[in-house]
Amino acid sequence: MAPRPSFRAGLTGFALLLLACFAPLPAQAGDEELRATLAPLRAADFNTKAELVEALIAANHPRTVAILTAFTTNRLHYAAAFDRMVISADSAAEMTVEDAVTGEALGPVGRRDLDRITTNNRLRRLIGDRLAQLGLASADPQQRLAAVETFVRNPDPASAALLQERQTLETDPQIAAQLEAALALIDLTSADPAVRAQAAEVLGGRIPAEIRGRLMRVAADDPDATVRLAAQEALAKTELRLRLLGWAETLFFGLSLGSVLVLAAIGLTVTFGVMGVINMAHGELMMLGAYTTWVVQQWLPVNWSLPVAVPLAFLVAGLVGIAIERGVIRFLYGRPLETLLATFGISLILQQAVRSIFSPLNRAVAAPEWMSGTVMLGPLEVTLNRLVIIGFCIAVFTLLWLALQRTRLGLEVRAVTQNRAMARAMGVRTARVDALTFGLGSGIAGVAGVALSQLTNVGPNLGQNYLVDSFMVVVFGGVGNLWGTLVAGLSLGVANKLLEPWAGAVLAKILLLVFLILFIQRRPRGLFPQRGRAAEA
Repeated sequence: MAPRPSFRAGLTGFALLLLACFAPLPAQAGDEELRATLAPLRAADFNTKAELVEALIAANHPRTVAILTAFTTNRLHYAAAFDRMVISADSAAEMTVEDAVTGEALGPVGRRDLDRITTNNRLRRLIGDRLAQLGLASADPQQRLAAVETFVRNPDPASAALLQERQTLETDPQIAAQLEAALALIDLTSADPAVRAQAAEVLGGRIPAEIRGRLMRVAADDPDATVRLAAQEALAKTELRLRLLGWAETLFFGLSLGSVLVLAAIGLTVTFGVMGVINMAHGELMMLGAYTTWVVQQWLPVNWSLPVAVPLAFLVAGLVGIAIERGVIRFLYGRPLETLLATFGISLILQQAVRSIFSPLNRAVAAPEWMSGTVMLGPLEVTLNRLVIIGFCIAVFTLLWLALQRTRLGLEVRAVTQNRAMARAMGVRTARVDALTFGLGSGIAGVAGVALSQLTNVGPNLGQNYLVDSFMVVVFGGVGNLWGTLVAGLSLGVANKLLEPWAGAVLAKILLLVFLILFIQRRPRGLFPQRGRAAEA
Protein backbone atom coordinates (compact mmCIF):
# COMPACT_ATOMS: atom_id res chain seq x y z
CA MET A 1 0.00 0.00 0.00
CA ALA A 2 1.03 3.65 -0.41
CA PRO A 3 3.22 5.07 2.42
CA ARG A 4 1.54 7.29 5.07
CA PRO A 5 1.67 10.96 4.06
CA SER A 6 3.99 13.21 6.06
CA PHE A 7 2.82 15.90 8.51
CA ARG A 8 3.72 18.67 6.03
CA ALA A 9 1.75 16.94 3.31
CA GLY A 10 -1.17 16.68 5.69
CA LEU A 11 -1.10 20.43 6.39
CA THR A 12 -0.94 21.12 2.68
CA GLY A 13 -3.92 18.89 2.01
CA PHE A 14 -5.88 20.59 4.82
CA ALA A 15 -5.15 24.02 3.36
CA LEU A 16 -6.28 22.86 -0.09
CA LEU A 17 -9.47 21.49 1.45
CA LEU A 18 -10.22 24.88 3.07
CA LEU A 19 -9.64 26.63 -0.22
CA ALA A 20 -11.96 24.18 -1.95
CA CYS A 21 -14.66 24.78 0.62
CA PHE A 22 -14.64 28.56 0.17
CA ALA A 23 -13.92 28.59 -3.56
CA PRO A 24 -16.93 28.99 -5.86
CA LEU A 25 -18.15 25.88 -7.67
CA PRO A 26 -17.25 25.68 -11.36
CA ALA A 27 -20.02 27.20 -13.41
CA GLN A 28 -21.95 24.93 -15.73
CA ALA A 29 -21.59 25.73 -19.39
CA GLY A 30 -24.70 26.87 -21.23
CA ASP A 31 -26.19 25.01 -24.17
CA GLU A 32 -24.68 27.34 -26.74
CA GLU A 33 -21.23 27.07 -25.18
CA LEU A 34 -21.54 23.29 -25.26
CA ARG A 35 -22.56 23.42 -28.93
CA ALA A 36 -19.49 25.50 -29.66
CA THR A 37 -17.32 22.89 -27.89
CA LEU A 38 -18.89 20.04 -29.85
CA ALA A 39 -18.77 21.70 -33.25
CA PRO A 40 -15.06 21.02 -34.02
CA LEU A 41 -15.46 17.27 -33.33
CA ARG A 42 -16.69 16.63 -36.86
CA ALA A 43 -13.44 17.61 -38.61
CA ALA A 44 -10.94 17.14 -35.76
CA ASP A 45 -8.17 14.56 -35.71
CA PHE A 46 -7.85 12.15 -32.80
CA ASN A 47 -5.40 14.32 -30.85
CA THR A 48 -7.74 17.31 -31.12
CA LYS A 49 -10.68 15.09 -30.14
CA ALA A 50 -8.81 14.14 -26.96
CA GLU A 51 -8.43 17.83 -26.14
CA LEU A 52 -12.13 18.39 -26.84
CA VAL A 53 -13.02 15.53 -24.50
CA GLU A 54 -11.11 17.31 -21.72
CA ALA A 55 -12.97 20.51 -22.63
CA LEU A 56 -16.28 18.68 -22.35
CA ILE A 57 -15.35 17.48 -18.86
CA ALA A 58 -14.37 21.02 -17.88
CA ALA A 59 -17.68 22.36 -19.24
CA ASN A 60 -19.50 20.63 -16.34
CA HIS A 61 -22.75 20.40 -18.35
CA PRO A 62 -25.57 18.04 -17.29
CA ARG A 63 -25.39 16.32 -20.70
CA THR A 64 -21.65 15.65 -20.54
CA VAL A 65 -22.00 12.03 -19.41
CA ALA A 66 -24.63 11.22 -22.06
CA ILE A 67 -22.50 12.80 -24.82
CA LEU A 68 -19.30 11.01 -23.79
CA THR A 69 -21.13 7.69 -23.43
CA ALA A 70 -22.59 8.09 -26.91
CA PHE A 71 -19.16 9.06 -28.26
CA THR A 72 -17.47 5.93 -26.94
CA THR A 73 -20.29 3.67 -28.21
CA ASN A 74 -20.30 5.16 -31.74
CA ARG A 75 -23.73 6.80 -31.35
CA LEU A 76 -22.61 10.44 -31.62
CA HIS A 77 -23.30 11.92 -35.08
CA TYR A 78 -23.53 15.19 -36.93
CA ALA A 79 -26.95 15.62 -38.60
CA ALA A 80 -26.79 18.00 -41.54
CA ALA A 81 -30.59 18.24 -41.61
CA PHE A 82 -30.57 19.84 -38.16
CA ASP A 83 -27.04 21.30 -38.32
CA ARG A 84 -26.18 19.97 -34.90
CA MET A 85 -24.69 17.03 -33.03
CA VAL A 86 -27.18 14.24 -32.29
CA ILE A 87 -27.23 10.94 -30.40
CA SER A 88 -28.76 7.90 -32.09
CA ALA A 89 -30.97 5.49 -30.16
CA ASP A 90 -30.76 2.44 -32.46
CA SER A 91 -29.01 1.05 -35.50
CA ALA A 92 -31.89 0.51 -37.95
CA ALA A 93 -32.04 1.92 -41.47
CA GLU A 94 -33.85 4.94 -40.00
CA MET A 95 -32.46 5.88 -36.62
CA THR A 96 -34.29 7.83 -33.92
CA VAL A 97 -32.05 10.68 -32.78
CA GLU A 98 -32.03 13.28 -30.05
CA ASP A 99 -30.26 16.60 -29.71
CA ALA A 100 -26.91 15.89 -28.04
CA VAL A 101 -27.03 19.16 -26.06
CA THR A 102 -30.65 19.33 -24.93
CA GLY A 103 -31.82 15.70 -25.22
CA GLU A 104 -34.81 16.83 -27.30
CA ALA A 105 -36.20 14.08 -29.57
CA LEU A 106 -35.70 14.99 -33.24
CA GLY A 107 -37.41 12.04 -34.91
CA PRO A 108 -36.11 9.35 -37.28
CA VAL A 109 -33.25 10.18 -39.64
CA GLY A 110 -31.84 8.06 -42.44
CA ARG A 111 -28.49 6.47 -41.72
CA ARG A 112 -26.95 8.09 -44.80
CA ASP A 113 -27.91 11.55 -43.54
CA LEU A 114 -25.75 11.13 -40.44
CA ASP A 115 -22.00 11.68 -40.17
CA ARG A 116 -20.69 9.51 -37.33
CA ILE A 117 -18.05 11.01 -35.05
CA THR A 118 -15.32 8.36 -35.13
CA THR A 119 -13.19 7.28 -32.21
CA ASN A 120 -10.34 4.88 -31.48
CA ASN A 121 -9.14 2.74 -28.60
CA ARG A 122 -7.03 5.53 -27.06
CA LEU A 123 -9.99 7.88 -27.03
CA ARG A 124 -12.25 5.17 -25.58
CA ARG A 125 -9.79 4.59 -22.73
CA LEU A 126 -9.57 8.34 -22.11
CA ILE A 127 -13.36 8.72 -22.09
CA GLY A 128 -13.73 5.67 -19.85
CA ASP A 129 -11.25 7.15 -17.34
CA ARG A 130 -12.98 10.52 -17.35
CA LEU A 131 -16.43 8.97 -16.94
CA ALA A 132 -15.09 6.92 -14.04
CA GLN A 133 -13.75 10.08 -12.41
CA LEU A 134 -17.15 11.70 -12.77
CA GLY A 135 -18.81 8.56 -11.40
CA LEU A 136 -16.67 8.62 -8.24
CA ALA A 137 -18.43 11.79 -7.12
CA SER A 138 -21.93 10.46 -7.88
CA ALA A 139 -24.51 10.18 -5.12
CA ASP A 140 -25.69 6.86 -6.60
CA PRO A 141 -23.77 3.91 -5.04
CA GLN A 142 -24.17 1.85 -8.21
CA GLN A 143 -22.52 4.55 -10.31
CA ARG A 144 -19.67 4.90 -7.82
CA LEU A 145 -19.18 1.13 -7.82
CA ALA A 146 -19.08 1.02 -11.62
CA ALA A 147 -16.57 3.87 -11.62
CA VAL A 148 -14.26 2.13 -9.13
CA GLU A 149 -14.49 -1.13 -11.10
CA THR A 150 -13.24 0.80 -14.13
CA PHE A 151 -10.10 1.73 -12.18
CA VAL A 152 -9.72 -1.89 -11.09
CA ARG A 153 -9.73 -2.97 -14.74
CA ASN A 154 -7.36 -0.16 -15.76
CA PRO A 155 -5.26 0.92 -12.76
CA ASP A 156 -3.68 4.33 -13.43
CA PRO A 157 -1.06 5.74 -11.01
CA ALA A 158 -2.22 9.23 -11.94
CA SER A 159 -5.59 8.42 -10.35
CA ALA A 160 -4.14 7.31 -7.00
CA ALA A 161 -4.77 10.65 -5.27
CA LEU A 162 -8.35 10.76 -6.52
CA LEU A 163 -9.01 7.22 -5.28
CA GLN A 164 -7.42 7.92 -1.90
CA GLU A 165 -9.60 10.99 -1.49
CA ARG A 166 -12.70 8.96 -2.34
CA GLN A 167 -11.59 6.22 0.09
CA THR A 168 -11.63 8.65 3.02
CA LEU A 169 -15.23 9.61 2.20
CA GLU A 170 -16.72 6.26 1.17
CA THR A 171 -19.20 4.61 3.56
CA ASP A 172 -20.40 1.71 1.40
CA PRO A 173 -18.36 -1.40 2.38
CA GLN A 174 -18.50 -2.98 -1.09
CA ILE A 175 -17.24 0.19 -2.78
CA ALA A 176 -14.60 0.66 -0.06
CA ALA A 177 -13.30 -2.85 -0.74
CA GLN A 178 -13.09 -2.12 -4.46
CA LEU A 179 -11.26 1.15 -3.76
CA GLU A 180 -8.76 -0.78 -1.65
CA ALA A 181 -8.24 -3.23 -4.51
CA ALA A 182 -7.77 -0.42 -7.06
CA LEU A 183 -5.17 1.31 -4.87
CA ALA A 184 -3.37 -1.99 -4.26
CA LEU A 185 -3.19 -2.62 -8.02
CA ILE A 186 -1.64 0.80 -8.45
CA ASP A 187 0.85 0.03 -5.66
CA LEU A 188 1.94 -3.10 -7.56
CA THR A 189 3.69 -0.71 -9.96
CA SER A 190 5.62 1.02 -7.14
CA ALA A 191 9.42 1.05 -7.18
CA ASP A 192 9.47 0.05 -3.50
CA PRO A 193 9.49 -3.77 -3.05
CA ALA A 194 7.90 -3.43 0.41
CA VAL A 195 4.95 -1.52 -1.07
CA ARG A 196 4.53 -4.10 -3.82
CA ALA A 197 4.64 -6.98 -1.32
CA GLN A 198 2.03 -5.32 0.90
CA ALA A 199 -0.18 -4.66 -2.13
CA ALA A 200 0.03 -8.33 -3.14
CA GLU A 201 -0.99 -9.32 0.39
CA VAL A 202 -4.04 -7.01 0.22
CA LEU A 203 -5.09 -8.53 -3.12
CA GLY A 204 -4.98 -12.09 -1.80
CA GLY A 205 -8.35 -13.85 -1.99
CA ARG A 206 -9.86 -11.44 -4.51
CA ILE A 207 -11.57 -13.24 -7.36
CA PRO A 208 -11.74 -10.85 -10.39
CA ALA A 209 -9.71 -12.06 -13.35
CA GLU A 210 -7.93 -8.70 -13.69
CA ILE A 211 -6.53 -9.01 -10.17
CA ARG A 212 -5.50 -12.65 -10.58
CA GLY A 213 -3.79 -11.84 -13.88
CA ARG A 214 -1.75 -9.07 -12.33
CA LEU A 215 -0.76 -11.27 -9.38
CA MET A 216 0.32 -14.05 -11.75
CA ARG A 217 2.58 -11.65 -13.63
CA VAL A 218 4.07 -10.35 -10.40
CA ALA A 219 4.59 -13.90 -9.06
CA ALA A 220 6.44 -14.84 -12.27
CA ASP A 221 8.34 -11.70 -13.26
CA ASP A 222 8.95 -9.45 -10.26
CA PRO A 223 12.69 -9.01 -9.65
CA ASP A 224 12.30 -9.15 -5.87
CA ALA A 225 11.97 -12.63 -4.34
CA THR A 226 9.95 -11.33 -1.37
CA VAL A 227 7.39 -9.77 -3.69
CA ARG A 228 7.16 -12.95 -5.75
CA LEU A 229 6.57 -14.99 -2.60
CA ALA A 230 3.85 -12.56 -1.41
CA ALA A 231 2.13 -12.77 -4.80
CA GLN A 232 2.26 -16.58 -4.73
CA GLU A 233 0.71 -16.64 -1.23
CA ALA A 234 -2.00 -14.21 -2.41
CA LEU A 235 -2.75 -16.46 -5.39
CA ALA A 236 -2.97 -19.46 -3.05
CA LYS A 237 -5.61 -17.61 -0.98
CA THR A 238 -7.50 -16.78 -4.15
CA GLU A 239 -7.42 -20.38 -5.37
CA LEU A 240 -8.72 -21.60 -2.00
CA ARG A 241 -11.55 -19.09 -2.10
CA LEU A 242 -12.41 -20.06 -5.68
CA ARG A 243 -12.49 -23.72 -4.66
CA LEU A 244 -14.80 -22.96 -1.73
CA LEU A 245 -17.07 -20.88 -3.95
CA GLY A 246 -17.11 -23.71 -6.49
CA TRP A 247 -18.24 -26.13 -3.79
CA ALA A 248 -20.88 -23.64 -2.62
CA GLU A 249 -22.13 -23.22 -6.19
CA THR A 250 -22.28 -27.00 -6.63
CA LEU A 251 -24.21 -27.28 -3.37
CA PHE A 252 -26.67 -24.62 -4.54
CA PHE A 253 -27.26 -26.33 -7.89
CA GLY A 254 -27.62 -29.64 -6.05
CA LEU A 255 -30.23 -28.14 -3.73
CA SER A 256 -32.10 -26.65 -6.68
CA LEU A 257 -32.11 -30.03 -8.46
CA GLY A 258 -33.10 -31.72 -5.21
CA SER A 259 -35.97 -29.26 -4.79
CA VAL A 260 -37.29 -30.22 -8.23
CA LEU A 261 -37.01 -33.91 -7.30
CA VAL A 262 -38.86 -33.31 -4.03
CA LEU A 263 -41.64 -31.45 -5.83
CA ALA A 264 -41.88 -34.22 -8.40
CA ALA A 265 -41.89 -37.03 -5.82
CA ILE A 266 -43.87 -35.64 -2.90
CA GLY A 267 -47.26 -36.22 -4.55
CA LEU A 268 -46.22 -39.77 -5.43
CA THR A 269 -45.21 -40.29 -1.81
CA VAL A 270 -48.73 -39.47 -0.63
CA THR A 271 -50.55 -41.75 -3.08
CA PHE A 272 -48.05 -44.59 -2.87
CA GLY A 273 -47.89 -44.47 0.93
CA VAL A 274 -51.63 -44.40 1.54
CA MET A 275 -52.96 -46.49 -1.32
CA GLY A 276 -50.02 -48.66 -2.36
CA VAL A 277 -50.64 -47.64 -5.99
CA ILE A 278 -47.73 -47.45 -8.44
CA ASN A 279 -48.98 -44.54 -10.53
CA MET A 280 -47.19 -44.56 -13.89
CA ALA A 281 -49.27 -41.54 -14.96
CA HIS A 282 -47.68 -39.33 -12.27
CA GLY A 283 -45.36 -37.70 -14.83
CA GLU A 284 -48.30 -36.80 -17.06
CA LEU A 285 -50.01 -35.08 -14.14
CA MET A 286 -46.91 -32.88 -13.84
CA MET A 287 -47.17 -32.29 -17.58
CA LEU A 288 -50.77 -31.09 -17.15
CA GLY A 289 -49.61 -28.59 -14.53
CA ALA A 290 -46.94 -27.28 -16.90
CA TYR A 291 -49.43 -26.89 -19.77
CA THR A 292 -51.83 -25.12 -17.41
CA THR A 293 -49.06 -22.60 -16.75
CA TRP A 294 -48.56 -22.08 -20.48
CA VAL A 295 -52.30 -21.58 -21.07
CA VAL A 296 -52.57 -19.08 -18.22
CA GLN A 297 -49.65 -17.14 -19.64
CA GLN A 298 -51.49 -16.73 -22.94
CA TRP A 299 -54.25 -14.81 -21.16
CA LEU A 300 -52.47 -12.95 -18.36
CA PRO A 301 -49.34 -10.77 -18.15
CA VAL A 302 -46.18 -12.76 -17.52
CA ASN A 303 -45.56 -11.25 -14.08
CA TRP A 304 -49.02 -12.36 -12.88
CA SER A 305 -49.28 -15.70 -14.63
CA LEU A 306 -47.37 -17.87 -12.14
CA PRO A 307 -49.30 -16.87 -8.99
CA VAL A 308 -52.54 -17.64 -10.87
CA ALA A 309 -51.18 -20.83 -12.47
CA VAL A 310 -50.23 -22.50 -9.17
CA PRO A 311 -53.79 -22.96 -7.77
CA LEU A 312 -55.19 -23.65 -11.25
CA ALA A 313 -52.56 -26.34 -11.92
CA PHE A 314 -53.36 -27.91 -8.54
CA LEU A 315 -57.07 -27.89 -9.37
CA VAL A 316 -56.70 -29.27 -12.92
CA ALA A 317 -54.27 -32.06 -11.99
CA GLY A 318 -56.22 -32.85 -8.81
CA LEU A 319 -59.53 -33.25 -10.66
CA VAL A 320 -57.88 -35.44 -13.30
CA GLY A 321 -56.35 -37.52 -10.50
CA ILE A 322 -59.72 -37.99 -8.78
CA ALA A 323 -61.24 -39.03 -12.13
CA ILE A 324 -58.46 -41.60 -12.63
CA GLU A 325 -58.96 -43.01 -9.14
CA ARG A 326 -62.76 -43.16 -9.37
CA GLY A 327 -62.83 -44.43 -12.94
CA VAL A 328 -60.00 -46.98 -12.97
CA ILE A 329 -57.86 -47.48 -9.88
CA ARG A 330 -60.60 -48.19 -7.33
CA PHE A 331 -61.44 -51.37 -9.22
CA LEU A 332 -57.83 -52.59 -9.07
CA TYR A 333 -56.88 -52.28 -5.38
CA GLY A 334 -54.78 -55.23 -4.25
CA ARG A 335 -53.69 -55.98 -7.83
CA PRO A 336 -50.43 -54.01 -8.26
CA LEU A 337 -49.49 -55.39 -11.69
CA GLU A 338 -52.86 -54.50 -13.21
CA THR A 339 -52.70 -51.06 -11.57
CA LEU A 340 -49.24 -50.43 -13.03
CA LEU A 341 -50.38 -51.42 -16.53
CA ALA A 342 -53.60 -49.39 -16.27
CA THR A 343 -51.85 -46.21 -15.15
CA PHE A 344 -49.24 -46.71 -17.87
CA GLY A 345 -52.06 -46.83 -20.41
CA ILE A 346 -53.55 -43.67 -18.89
CA SER A 347 -50.19 -41.93 -19.26
CA LEU A 348 -50.16 -42.75 -22.98
CA ILE A 349 -53.72 -41.47 -23.35
CA LEU A 350 -52.86 -38.19 -21.62
CA GLN A 351 -49.74 -37.72 -23.77
CA GLN A 352 -51.71 -38.26 -26.97
CA ALA A 353 -54.48 -35.96 -25.79
CA VAL A 354 -51.95 -33.18 -25.20
CA ARG A 355 -50.40 -33.78 -28.63
CA SER A 356 -53.85 -33.53 -30.25
CA ILE A 357 -54.82 -30.36 -28.36
CA PHE A 358 -51.53 -28.43 -28.18
CA SER A 359 -49.53 -30.18 -30.96
CA PRO A 360 -46.34 -32.22 -30.36
CA LEU A 361 -44.15 -29.11 -30.41
CA ASN A 362 -42.59 -27.86 -27.20
CA ARG A 363 -43.97 -24.67 -25.69
CA ALA A 364 -41.79 -22.08 -23.95
CA VAL A 365 -43.04 -20.50 -20.74
CA ALA A 366 -41.51 -17.07 -20.14
CA ALA A 367 -40.05 -16.31 -16.73
CA PRO A 368 -41.51 -13.26 -14.95
CA GLU A 369 -39.24 -10.33 -14.22
CA TRP A 370 -39.17 -11.09 -10.51
CA MET A 371 -37.67 -14.52 -11.30
CA SER A 372 -35.15 -13.33 -13.89
CA GLY A 373 -31.51 -12.43 -13.43
CA THR A 374 -29.14 -13.23 -10.61
CA VAL A 375 -28.78 -12.30 -6.97
CA MET A 376 -25.69 -12.13 -4.76
CA LEU A 377 -25.62 -14.34 -1.66
CA GLY A 378 -22.45 -12.93 -0.16
CA PRO A 379 -19.70 -13.64 -2.70
CA LEU A 380 -21.84 -16.26 -4.48
CA GLU A 381 -23.90 -15.23 -7.51
CA VAL A 382 -26.95 -17.45 -8.00
CA THR A 383 -29.79 -17.46 -10.51
CA LEU A 384 -33.00 -16.07 -9.10
CA ASN A 385 -35.33 -18.64 -10.70
CA ARG A 386 -33.61 -21.56 -8.98
CA LEU A 387 -33.59 -19.71 -5.67
CA VAL A 388 -37.34 -19.12 -5.98
CA ILE A 389 -37.92 -22.81 -6.78
CA ILE A 390 -36.03 -23.83 -3.62
CA GLY A 391 -38.26 -21.54 -1.58
CA PHE A 392 -41.33 -22.80 -3.45
CA CYS A 393 -40.40 -26.41 -2.61
CA ILE A 394 -40.07 -25.55 1.07
CA ALA A 395 -43.44 -23.78 1.01
CA VAL A 396 -45.23 -26.71 -0.69
CA PHE A 397 -43.66 -29.21 1.70
CA THR A 398 -44.66 -27.10 4.73
CA LEU A 399 -48.26 -26.68 3.55
CA LEU A 400 -48.61 -30.41 2.83
CA TRP A 401 -47.14 -31.35 6.21
CA LEU A 402 -49.53 -28.96 7.99
CA ALA A 403 -52.45 -30.35 5.99
CA LEU A 404 -51.61 -33.92 7.02
CA GLN A 405 -50.95 -33.02 10.66
CA ARG A 406 -53.57 -30.37 11.45
CA THR A 407 -56.66 -31.20 9.38
CA ARG A 408 -59.34 -33.89 9.62
CA LEU A 409 -58.43 -35.18 6.19
CA GLY A 410 -54.82 -35.48 7.29
CA LEU A 411 -55.88 -37.42 10.39
CA GLU A 412 -57.94 -39.81 8.25
CA VAL A 413 -55.10 -40.21 5.75
CA ARG A 414 -52.67 -41.11 8.53
CA ALA A 415 -55.20 -43.56 10.02
CA VAL A 416 -55.74 -45.30 6.67
CA THR A 417 -51.98 -45.38 6.08
CA GLN A 418 -51.28 -47.09 9.39
CA ASN A 419 -54.21 -49.56 9.47
CA ARG A 420 -56.92 -49.46 6.80
CA ALA A 421 -59.15 -52.10 8.41
CA MET A 422 -59.12 -50.44 11.82
CA ALA A 423 -59.80 -47.01 10.24
CA ARG A 424 -62.80 -48.47 8.40
CA ALA A 425 -64.01 -50.04 11.64
CA MET A 426 -63.82 -46.62 13.34
CA GLY A 427 -66.10 -45.10 10.70
CA VAL A 428 -63.58 -43.60 8.34
CA ARG A 429 -64.86 -43.72 4.76
CA THR A 430 -61.75 -45.17 3.21
CA ALA A 431 -63.05 -44.91 -0.37
CA ARG A 432 -63.51 -41.16 0.08
CA VAL A 433 -60.06 -40.86 1.67
CA ASP A 434 -58.53 -42.78 -1.24
CA ALA A 435 -60.11 -40.45 -3.80
CA LEU A 436 -59.15 -37.26 -1.96
CA THR A 437 -55.64 -38.54 -1.28
CA PHE A 438 -55.11 -39.42 -4.92
CA GLY A 439 -56.45 -36.00 -5.88
CA LEU A 440 -54.13 -34.33 -3.36
CA GLY A 441 -51.08 -36.17 -4.68
CA SER A 442 -52.08 -35.44 -8.26
CA GLY A 443 -52.62 -31.76 -7.48
CA ILE A 444 -49.14 -31.50 -5.97
CA ALA A 445 -47.79 -33.14 -9.13
CA GLY A 446 -49.51 -30.36 -11.11
CA VAL A 447 -47.86 -27.74 -8.88
CA ALA A 448 -44.50 -29.42 -9.56
CA GLY A 449 -45.24 -28.99 -13.27
CA VAL A 450 -45.51 -25.22 -12.71
CA ALA A 451 -41.99 -25.20 -11.28
CA LEU A 452 -40.67 -27.42 -14.08
CA SER A 453 -42.07 -25.00 -16.68
CA GLN A 454 -39.54 -22.42 -15.43
CA LEU A 455 -36.59 -24.76 -15.95
CA THR A 456 -37.36 -26.49 -19.25
CA ASN A 457 -39.65 -26.34 -22.26
CA VAL A 458 -43.18 -27.67 -21.86
CA GLY A 459 -43.85 -30.73 -24.02
CA PRO A 460 -45.81 -34.00 -24.06
CA ASN A 461 -42.82 -35.94 -22.70
CA LEU A 462 -42.04 -33.54 -19.86
CA GLY A 463 -43.21 -35.83 -17.07
CA GLN A 464 -41.44 -38.95 -18.36
CA ASN A 465 -38.07 -37.31 -17.69
CA TYR A 466 -38.82 -37.12 -13.96
CA LEU A 467 -40.90 -40.28 -13.36
CA VAL A 468 -37.98 -42.63 -12.65
CA ASP A 469 -36.27 -40.02 -10.48
CA SER A 470 -39.50 -39.61 -8.50
CA PHE A 471 -39.69 -43.33 -7.75
CA MET A 472 -36.01 -43.32 -6.77
CA VAL A 473 -36.66 -40.55 -4.25
CA VAL A 474 -39.73 -42.30 -2.81
CA VAL A 475 -37.97 -45.66 -2.42
CA PHE A 476 -34.79 -44.11 -1.02
CA GLY A 477 -36.58 -41.92 1.54
CA GLY A 478 -39.13 -44.47 2.65
CA VAL A 479 -42.55 -45.13 1.18
CA GLY A 480 -45.19 -42.70 2.48
CA ASN A 481 -42.81 -40.62 4.62
CA LEU A 482 -42.74 -36.89 3.83
CA TRP A 483 -39.52 -36.18 5.72
CA GLY A 484 -37.89 -39.12 3.99
CA THR A 485 -38.90 -37.68 0.62
CA LEU A 486 -37.42 -34.28 1.53
CA VAL A 487 -34.11 -35.72 2.76
CA ALA A 488 -33.86 -38.22 -0.10
CA GLY A 489 -34.66 -35.66 -2.82
CA LEU A 490 -32.16 -33.08 -1.57
CA SER A 491 -29.50 -35.76 -0.96
CA LEU A 492 -29.83 -37.26 -4.43
CA GLY A 493 -29.79 -33.80 -6.02
CA VAL A 494 -26.60 -32.75 -4.24
CA ALA A 495 -24.94 -36.12 -4.87
CA ASN A 496 -25.79 -35.91 -8.56
CA LYS A 497 -24.23 -32.46 -8.90
CA LEU A 498 -21.14 -33.53 -6.95
CA LEU A 499 -20.60 -36.51 -9.26
CA GLU A 500 -21.28 -34.70 -12.56
CA PRO A 501 -18.00 -32.70 -12.83
CA TRP A 502 -15.79 -35.79 -12.93
CA ALA A 503 -18.21 -38.56 -14.01
CA GLY A 504 -20.49 -36.77 -16.49
CA ALA A 505 -24.27 -36.43 -16.32
CA VAL A 506 -25.12 -39.94 -17.59
CA LEU A 507 -22.54 -41.83 -15.54
CA ALA A 508 -23.51 -39.83 -12.44
CA LYS A 509 -27.11 -41.08 -12.72
CA ILE A 510 -25.88 -44.64 -13.26
CA LEU A 511 -23.68 -44.44 -10.15
CA LEU A 512 -26.59 -43.11 -8.10
CA LEU A 513 -28.81 -45.93 -9.35
CA VAL A 514 -26.16 -48.53 -8.42
CA PHE A 515 -25.83 -46.94 -4.98
CA LEU A 516 -29.60 -47.02 -4.55
CA ILE A 517 -29.77 -50.72 -5.49
CA LEU A 518 -27.07 -51.56 -2.95
CA PHE A 519 -28.74 -49.39 -0.31
CA ILE A 520 -32.17 -51.00 -0.78
CA GLN A 521 -30.62 -54.43 -0.36
CA ARG A 522 -29.47 -53.39 3.13
CA ARG A 523 -32.51 -51.22 4.02
CA PRO A 524 -35.49 -52.36 1.92
CA ARG A 525 -37.84 -49.82 3.53
CA GLY A 526 -35.64 -46.78 2.90
CA LEU A 527 -34.15 -44.14 5.17
CA PHE A 528 -37.34 -43.58 7.17
CA PRO A 529 -39.38 -46.83 7.26
CA GLN A 530 -43.15 -46.40 7.30
CA ARG A 531 -45.06 -47.87 10.21
CA GLY A 532 -48.50 -49.40 10.19
CA ARG A 533 -50.16 -50.92 7.13
CA ALA A 534 -47.25 -50.05 4.80
CA ALA A 535 -44.83 -51.78 7.12
CA GLU A 536 -47.01 -54.87 7.44
CA ALA A 537 -47.42 -55.30 3.66
